[in-house]
Amino acid sequence: MRNSARKQLHNSSVRSKLRRIEKEYRLAVKGGKKEEAEKLLPGVHSAYDKAVKSGVVARPTANRKKSRLALSNKK
Repeated sequence: MRNSARKQLHNSSVRSKLRRIEKEYRLAVKGGKKEEAEKLLPGVHSAYDKAVKSGVVARPTANRKKSRLALSNKK
């Protein structure tokens, strides 16, 4: 049980960080700050890749989210 509790804590921490980073990026895009959003995008991609590496997020889910976030700045 201790292992599962430790893993749950780690996974929730990573998911929370992903949500925070994604929210920052979306606010920059929505606010019309394209340069700032372009600077934040590599960090978002990196965070999703690390989440995949640790098994928190499935690879197809991460790829889909990264793609949609990148497209959101193009509009």
